[in-house]
Amino acid sequence: MQVHPLIESSEALIEFCDLIRDSDFIAVDTEFMRENTFWPELCLIQVADNAHAAAIDPMAPGIDLAPLLDLLVDNEEILKVFHAGGQDVEIIFNMTGKTPHPIFDTQIGQMALGQAEQVGYSNLVEAWLGVHLDKGARFTDWSRRPLDKRQIDYAIGDVTHLAKIFPMMLKKLVKTGRGHWLDEEMEKLADPTNYAVDPERAWQRIKMPSRKPDVLGRLKALAAWREREARNKNLPRGRIVKDETLADLAAHPPKDQDGLGRVRGLSATWKSNDIGGRLMQALDTAAPLSKDDMPDRVPRGPGLGKEGALVADLLKLLLKIRARELNVAARLIARSDDLEALAAGRRDDIPMMQGWRYEVFGHAALDLVEGRMGFAVKDGKLLMSRIEPVPATAD
Repeated sequence: MQVHPLIESSEALIEFCDLIRDSDFIAVDTEFMRENTFWPELCLIQVADNAHAAAIDPMAPGIDLAPLLDLLVDNEEILKVFHAGGQDVEIIFNMTGKTPHPIFDTQIGQMALGQAEQVGYSNLVEAWLGVHLDKGARFTDWSRRPLDKRQIDYAIGDVTHLAKIFPMMLKKLVKTGRGHWLDEEMEKLADPTNYAVDPERAWQRIKMPSRKPDVLGRLKALAAWREREARNKNLPRGRIVKDETLADLAAHPPKDQDGLGRVRGLSATWKSNDIGGRLMQALDTAAPLSKDDMPDRVPRGPGLGKEGALVADLLKLLLKIRARELNVAARLIARSDDLEALAAGRRDDIPMMQGWRYEVFGHAALDLVEGRMGFAVKDGKLLMSRIEPVPATAD
C-alpha cells in the first residue's frame, strides 16, 4: 500500500481522490476535538483503499475539501468503511447535510461474528491482524500544528489497518451467511435523522419525571433556547446550562429575571445579563405541550409486575443461550427493552419479532412466554427445551 504525504493543498487532494475514485471501498476515519465547542472541530481526515492511503489536513490554509466530501456522500459506487463511525458520520453530516452511503461499520460487523459488543479498535486490529497498536498518540491535541510524523503515522494506521481487515471480515460474513443481518444496522447508521437535531425536539433528550403539559412546555422552550445559544456561541450545551438546571427551571420557573440569581447551577450575574434575559423570554413565551406532542408512557421494568419481571429475566437467559449457540453478540439480536416489552404482553413493533431476528431468536422467545419452551440441563450445559403439550383427558 502506498502511503502518501500529508495532503495540505486542494491540488494534492484532487489527485488523491482521482486515485481512489474507482475503488470498491474506502476506509475512513477522522481526528477531531469537541471538548470545548458545540460543533466538533475537524482536525484530520484519513482515507485508504487497498492500494493508497493518506491523511488530509482540513485546517490547511485554502484547502477545498469538496472533492473528498463529494466522494463520501454522493458516490454510491464506493462503500465507506468506518469503525464505531457515529461521530465521524456526524462530522460529515454537519459539513454537507448528507451522510456517507453506502456504509459499513466494522464494530457492528464484529458483533455478527461473535465478538464482544462495542469492541474497541485496538482489540479489532489485534484480533484480525495480530498487531499491537501504540496508543501513545491517542489523546494528542489534533488541532495543534504542525503535526509530527508520529502523529500522522498513528492516524493513517487507523485506516490502513481497517482497509486490510474489512475484506477479511466481509469474506467471513459471507461464509457464515450473516451479511444481510447487518443491512438494517448500517442503514440506521447512515440515517440523516440521527444527526439533524431540531431545536424544537431537543427537550426529548433531557430526563424529566413530570408529565404535566405546562412543565414539559417550558422544558421544550428552554431546550430549544439553549440549543440555539450553544450553536451561536459554538459552546457545549452544558456550558450554557446543564440538563438538570433546565429541568429545575421548567418545574420551578422564577417569577422574574432577578430570581435567576438564586437558581442552583446559574451564577448571580444571570439576574441582570443579556443571556438571562433571553432565558426569561423563552420561559415567558412557553406554551403547554400539546396533547399530540406528549411523550408516550414507557412501561417501566417494575411495571411488568413481579411475574412479568421474572419472565423478562428468563428471556434474557434465553438470549444469552441463543447468542452463545450462534456465536454472536446478544445486543445485535435483541435489547433489554425488547425483552421487557415481550414479557409485558406486546407483540407488535418489536425488532426481534421481525426478519432474521425472529428466525434466530424471536420465535423461541415467543414460545417461552406462551408456554411452549423451557430450559433443561444436559451434560452440564443449559439448553432450550421444547415443552410438549399435555394431551387433554376425557372427563
